[in-house]
Amino acid sequence: QVQLVESGGGSVQAGGSVRLSCVASGFISRRYCWGWARQTPGTKREGVAGIYTGANSPWYAESVKGRFTISQDTAKNTVYLEIDDAEPADSGMYYCIADLTCVSRGCYSGSWCPNPLDNYDWTGQGIQVTVSS
Repeated sequence: QVQLVESGGGSVQAGGSVRLSCVASGFISRRYCWGWARQTPGTKREGVAGIYTGANSPWYAESVKGRFTISQDTAKNTVYLEIDDAEPADSGMYYCIADLTCVSRGCYSGSWCPNPLDNYDWTGQGIQVTVSS
């Protein structure tokens, strides 16, 4: 059974940092794209950072470049998201997501397609991040 389990998050003041972790289990393939998407009430879930398990060339949404860092430890089946210099606009539910077909559908081939995390096969339950001003 595939599972993505997020941890971390919580409340942080503007300018602070927060780290999210996601542990994957149950995947047959060890090659897939995964990362983080954010959703606030009334809005569409949007990808903020992604990475391919077979490489270390991350993708970031324009709004988070320079402040978010995605990393992974494939031996631990874990992907991380570090949010630095947090802003109130970063608040929301953060979901760990995985896309098993990113390579076969041409979304990742050393470089990324636009909005690569709009399609995903699996998602975690989500974890709340609240940034107060």
